[in-house]
Amino acid sequence: MKKLFILLLLFAQIIYSQTYTVIDSIQKTPISYATISFGNGKGTFADADGNFSFSKKWYPDIDTLYISSVGYNEVAILTTELPKKIVLTESVDELKEVYITAEKKRKYKIKKLPPEVHDDYFKCWLPTVESEIAVFFPKDFKKNSKIASVYLPIKTDDSNKNSSRNPSFSTLFKMQFYTNNNGSPEKRLPYDDIIFLVSDQDKSNFELDISEHKVFIPKEGIFVSIQVLGYADKNGKLQQTRKYSVIETRKGTIKVSTTFRPLLPFTDKISNYKTFTRRIFYKNREWQRFDKKYSTTNNLIKNNNTNYGMGLRLHLFEEE
Repeated sequence: MKKLFILLLLFAQIIYSQTYTVIDSIQKTPISYATISFGNGKGTFADADGNFSFSKKWYPDIDTLYISSVGYNEVAILTTELPKKIVLTESVDELKEVYITAEKKRKYKIKKLPPEVHDDYFKCWLPTVESEIAVFFPKDFKKNSKIASVYLPIKTDDSNKNSSRNPSFSTLFKMQFYTNNNGSPEKRLPYDDIIFLVSDQDKSNFELDISEHKVFIPKEGIFVSIQVLGYADKNGKLQQTRKYSVIETRKGTIKVSTTFRPLLPFTDKISNYKTFTRRIFYKNREWQRFDKKYSTTNNLIKNNNTNYGMGLRLHLFEEE
């Protein structure tokens, strides 16, 4: 019966949605994981091949899509006039820089900045595709410091009760890096997006090896961010599913974002406010520190769980 339901769901998606592709104007190649904003604070992403699905059956109130990607000019297209191939042109002001890091073979010491891991459902962030979370790490060492691994605390089940039958999942995340401007994330550093999978089979202290990306911490420190792209199929390909539901209430219509697993444990064990978040589908995409100015009603903040317990494993290089 369960398999039949899944087949019917997939069939409904095929009927009611159409696939569109975001491509580069010069190379005519797909733009991976382009941002598709609905203009109402919600949105979705293209997959690795630049493809995304859109349906008026899913989102009947959306009349315009705003398509963008780092290094390209944003375009706005009416949903009644969507072409099968959506072309983005490079932005002169946002041309992507390239870091050429010919890393010399030098001796280094390993330094671990441990994560804060716990399994309390009520102290966890519920990830949605509209939010990006960034955590600050200062450069506390005079030596060149390369990030070898990022430790990401996760909670794989979605309840506070012990259960032997938690549903399986495989979720795609994107990791990015930002400069520090007076304690807030600012300019995105010119490293490639790091796309990675987290599943129900992973440990609560998920370690992501990023040593091959050669990410060095600037003297002002660095913000490491993660955001959910959505669930992936068995081949690791991003699934195109509804990202929010429309619910009728006594106070009117509200849009409820789809939440994804794993949950992200927040903690009160870190003294400083290191964590920022932003709504990536809003035009200004402003970062906000996760404190009482962010919200007076958020339960995590009310209980001082104001930081995501991300950790790092560093390579500290010896001076030549």
